[in-house]
Amino acid sequence: MSPDSLLLRRTVVCASGLIYWGGVLVQGRRIRRRIGRSPNLRPKGAREKALWLGWFLVILIWVGQPWLVKSDAATAGLALVPGLLRPGSLVVGLVLLVLGYAGTLWAYAAMGDSWRIGIDPRQQVTLVTSGPFRWVRHPIYLLQIVMLAGAALLLPTALSLIALVLHYVCVRLKTGDEEKHLAGIFGPAYHDYLSSTGGLFPRFDRRTSGSKQVAQPGSEYPRKNLF
Repeated sequence: MSPDSLLLRRTVVCASGLIYWGGVLVQGRRIRRRIGRSPNLRPKGAREKALWLGWFLVILIWVGQPWLVKSDAATAGLALVPGLLRPGSLVVGLVLLVLGYAGTLWAYAAMGDSWRIGIDPRQQVTLVTSGPFRWVRHPIYLLQIVMLAGAALLLPTALSLIALVLHYVCVRLKTGDEEKHLAGIFGPAYHDYLSSTGGLFPRFDRRTSGSKQVAQPGSEYPRKNLF
């Protein structure tokens, strides 16, 4: 692989990480101005802090690894897989990054002022079921996985795979906490939404949901379908 090709891959991966997480900060500031309070940007509790540490490592790999990777690197975790350094992986990786971020912006638009990062039981929330939430309950997490997969195709190293797996583990834990919280708030309305959607991946036997629902608090916690 030529130095120019590797530089392109490194630049795209690093830029995608900076754009994505910079966009998260911009979105957080925008929502704060609109609702007059923080959209839960700070972790609460030991479990959430541990998840944030995991995501910090993912971000560090996403943004920092590109400048450590070299075509002849022998460092464990940073060696490129030659069989994946083909024009096809460059094209597919770019497509996944672009689609992943475009889908994220779509999800932001669908959530509107309901966008949050952490869980705060004191805040009133709206159950959003429009846009990509019509098919999956956690599209933003899914799209992050898509973007990390694209980054891994552009820089196929063991460290890229570690970041992807670590992110998936954090997502599984986080979605479980979020679904328990939402089930406690929306009760039967959330049960209906849960039964008609997939967690991270669409279901093909789903029932049709509405666009947005605001339900009375309930205590029913339905069986989860995280996939």
